[in-house]
Amino acid sequence: MSAFENRLAKNARHWTKWARRRGLEAFRIYDLDMPDYPFAIDWYLGRVHVMEYPRRSAVRDGTAATQRSEVVAAVEKVLQVPGERIFTKTHERLPWGRAQYGKLAAEQATFVVQENGLKFEVNLSDYLDTGLFLDHRNTRARVRSESAGKRVLNLFAYTGSFTVYAAAGGAKETTSVDLSNTYGDWAERNLQLNGFPAGKQHQVIRADVLQWLQTARGPYDLAIVDPPSFSSSKKMDRTWDVQRDHPHLIQQVGGLLAPGGTMYFSTNFLGFELDEGLKVDEELTPKSMPEDFRRAVHRCWRFQK
Repeated sequence: MSAFENRLAKNARHWTKWARRRGLEAFRIYDLDMPDYPFAIDWYLGRVHVMEYPRRSAVRDGTAATQRSEVVAAVEKVLQVPGERIFTKTHERLPWGRAQYGKLAAEQATFVVQENGLKFEVNLSDYLDTGLFLDHRNTRARVRSESAGKRVLNLFAYTGSFTVYAAAGGAKETTSVDLSNTYGDWAERNLQLNGFPAGKQHQVIRADVLQWLQTARGPYDLAIVDPPSFSSSKKMDRTWDVQRDHPHLIQQVGGLLAPGGTMYFSTNFLGFELDEGLKVDEELTPKSMPEDFRRAVHRCWRFQK
């Protein structure tokens, strides 16, 4: 057995037991543990999602493809998962300002996983991301514990996982806003899966968040703001740059909060620097990172009005 196979087997034994105790059907097994194997490997209810972070030199000399095949073979052998249930993607280092990754395929490898008693549809084949950001699991749980009787706003809502947690926590009403029709439909399906059909109580709005904020009316008691690092969608009349634009965004959302309201702001741009003029209550990272993530892949702050 190779060193990588040994590490993968050891990790799988530990994290499978850990996840079973917590009611998790999706979790990280391997998180770039060994510098020579730059991969993130996630388990999704009998399927495996392998994300490669190749070094430029390995791409140039062709060793990246060889190593990818080695890792997939090891996953198949150690985790006893057939090849058709292993989904491999490459996370390329795009220059800052380059458009986001688009749709990768149309295989529709969709199914439902449970997390803390809630259900979420995931798609391992068609997009770079799966529909459920596993690294935000702790913050989702925090949102559920704080949502009872509250009006909750979820901006850049993606597939609505934060909204589902808020609804499950007894939110009085939720509003989810995202530019994508695909993700809006996905969010509605996730709500429906958990017995919270979209409608007057749980609104899912397809809109440019920045435009929507110009006419939005609160107050909201709790807001989740998790914008992309960069966006240049054809549906927008401008580009979005989280480093440049976050102060105005946070101030706008803060203006919609009720007295005593809370905002959670996060970003996966690890070079991010929060504007010094913003009054922050607390940075939650690294404790916002779940135990199965051995490296920080986001930063998260709490703002209190």
